[in-house]
Amino acid sequence: MSKLTEIMNKRMAFSFELFPPKTDDGLKKLIGDGGVLDRLAGLYPDYISVTYGAGGGNIGANLEVLKAISSRKQGIVPITHFTCIGGTKDDLRQKLQSYLDNGINHILALRGDLPFGWTGTGGDLRYATELVAFIRKEFGDKFTIAVAGSPEGHISCRSIDADISYLKQKQDNGADFIMTQLCWDMDQFRWWIDAIRAAGVTLPVDVGIMPVLDAKATMNMALSRNGCVLPRKLAEIISKNWIFPDPFTADAEAKDKKSDAAYDEKKASFKEAGIEYTVGLIDEYRVAGIDGIHLYALNKYDDVARIISEAGLIDRV
Repeated sequence: MSKLTEIMNKRMAFSFELFPPKTDDGLKKLIGDGGVLDRLAGLYPDYISVTYGAGGGNIGANLEVLKAISSRKQGIVPITHFTCIGGTKDDLRQKLQSYLDNGINHILALRGDLPFGWTGTGGDLRYATELVAFIRKEFGDKFTIAVAGSPEGHISCRSIDADISYLKQKQDNGADFIMTQLCWDMDQFRWWIDAIRAAGVTLPVDVGIMPVLDAKATMNMALSRNGCVLPRKLAEIISKNWIFPDPFTADAEAKDKKSDAAYDEKKASFKEAGIEYTVGLIDEYRVAGIDGIHLYALNKYDDVARIISEAGLIDRV
């Protein structure tokens, strides 16, 4: 049993997700002395995950952030996202061994989002179920393996029943715990928890939560990849603080700044309402009896620290 699954068996885990910056300046702000990582580490999360581009195009920055996490004195576990897109078995084996060589032995095993126009992964493995089995076959118990769970069903899957059956297969192939995709629909989440347990999925469930801080980012995250339901309460927050002509029109913000004197007030009002919404969502998830809260930190500190403080997460130990 891994350190993280041991924690989840005793209490609710708490963690963050970061992404590797594309510039040297961004990387310095994240992992440099006194940067965002140092400040987040001071909140003592159990682990921090780092995203990984489909095909591993950002593997260098990904690994640099992971090593920075593992070097912090707080003993935070680093977890890398890892996709099978575009990789031969030899390529995947080499990359996985490189992580082990650098002391990274926790992984979120994913198929990865297919680039536009792709009809398959372009590699030797087609699904996350196969990637989990491959890692176990090649590396035994050297990795703790997390897998993605989709409370609303993956948009590429033919049905939610099929999606749950694949989650069970990931468990059977050797997964250790589940990290969920974004879900704001609590009725659906509670149904899903009951459904996966009825299907024999016993793995701990760590819930992924994106802070609601910006209308454009919120809608983009929900609709561009995940097909998430926007509950009425969240839709009202977006509507009451709408930026005209619309947040997705090219240069919309610049146009609205000229035509709407309340632009800054709208942005600030949305963030305040969004933080309150996020804190309430965390409360609902905790009552649902989940095993962990995994907050997408968006490489930020102030707003994230405020959310976890108001939600009472930093007082859990």
